[in-house]
Amino acid sequence: QVQLVESGGGLVQAGGSLRLSCAASGRLFSTYGMGWYRQAPGNEREFVAGISSNEWMTYYADAVKGRFTVSRDNAKNTVYLQMNSLKPEDTAVYYCAAHTATISTMRRVGPDYWGQGTQVTVSS
Repeated sequence: QVQLVESGGGLVQAGGSLRLSCAASGRLFSTYGMGWYRQAPGNEREFVAGISSNEWMTYYADAVKGRFTVSRDNAKNTVYLQMNSLKPEDTAVYYCAAHTATISTMRRVGPDYWGQGTQVTVSS
C-alpha cells in the first residue's frame, strides 16, 4: 500500500509558476512509475505528466509540453511537478498517482494509487 500526499497548489496569475510536490510512504517508492493527473470542473481526469521509476523516461500531455517538468527524488520518496507559464486553462485539481508497472501501462489502465489532490487556480 502506498499513500501519496500532494502539496504546493495555490492561486497564481497567468504566466506565473508553481511547484507541486508529492510525498509517498513506503519502501518501494523507487520501483513505482509516478504521474500527475488533473481534473477541471465538468471535465474528466486527464494525464498530465509521468516519470519512470529509474527517472530515465518522462512523458507529457501535449497541452503542457515545454511548460511543465516532472522529476523525482527517490531518496526523499518525492515526485515533483514544476509548472511554468501557467494559463487559466491549467486550473484544476492536480492528483499525484503511482503505478507498479510502466507509465504507458498506467496511462492505459489507470494508476494503482492516488493522492487526495491539490487545487491549482490560474487567474487571467
